Amino acid sequence: MKTIPRFSLYGNDTAAPAWHHLVDFEHIPERSGRFHWEISPHVHDVLLQVLYITRGGGEATIEGRTWSLAPPCLVLVPAGSVHAFSFRPDVDGPVVTAAQRPLEAMARQLAPELLPLLRQSTVLRVDPLGAPARALPALFEALEREVRGGSDDPSDRRPDGGYVATVGGEVGRAAAALALLTAVLVQAARVSVVQAAAEGDPHSRKVQQVERFKALVEAHFRARWPVSRYAAALNVSAGQLGRLTREVLGCSPLDAVNERIVREAQRELVHASAGVKQVAAALGFDDDAYFGRFFKKHTGLRPGEFRMAGRRQVGNAGEVE
Repeated sequence: MKTIPRFSLYGNDTAAPAWHHLVDFEHIPERSGRFHWEISPHVHDVLLQVLYITRGGGEATIEGRTWSLAPPCLVLVPAGSVHAFSFRPDVDGPVVTAAQRPLEAMARQLAPELLPLLRQSTVLRVDPLGAPARALPALFEALEREVRGGSDDPSDRRPDGGYVATVGGEVGRAAAALALLTAVLVQAARVSVVQAAAEGDPHSRKVQQVERFKALVEAHFRARWPVSRYAAALNVSAGQLGRLTREVLGCSPLDAVNERIVREAQRELVHASAGVKQVAAALGFDDDAYFGRFFKKHTGLRPGEFRMAGRRQVGNAGEVE
């Protein structure tokens, strides 16, 4: 039985653990040209790859499925996916390799709706006249600059021509690179929704339902609607709503509502002059003691403690400016 190679970031390099290299950036010809445009089947155990084909094309085979690559298109290969490429010699475009777990952790906090996309192999056709096609080049350029560290010095490059942002590197480089890659994935998600809707994909309908749920939460979180009321407004059962949010957002409906309440409470405590009791009442809590317990459960601090720490931090930031 033939064994599929399991690569770290650069071939069989084991000098550092794969997660040490948080984000790697290169252009497709830099590596593929050395292999005559044929990349044999292999696996990255903990690394996700995102390719943006801007010229040329070829074929991608991921987990046994083969896609035709016609520019412009995005290719997403999650960690653990067996994949191979057969490129045309005129192919071009960036390829980003990133540690999947830190990227998922960032998405879980900022955009949990990205999680299903991060975990699914796919090729997305990008409308050359659409907004993502206008946004993606600038995002990839910013990502390349960040991973390079703002340097054009050849000594900053790997021997094979790419760039890498590592744990313990220049302050903030890896975090900024992950944030920019998250922005790329936001554009990919928007492309995915449009493509799925055009193909009649049921997942697209689920995403749309969850977006309606999020809009309802934004409108009514201060009224402390129960989950059953949100479900009724969406004409689904509470159980169906739970399955939808867990699939798309990675959390329960109640978790999503509570997260919005906590976020608003934090903003009010730091930036408004109202007392804790008034903040609690404005967020639908009849008992400020219960509000205090709720807030501490979700943040680890009592409302007054959070207010003091937050205002001190804001004040220090103002002094620096």
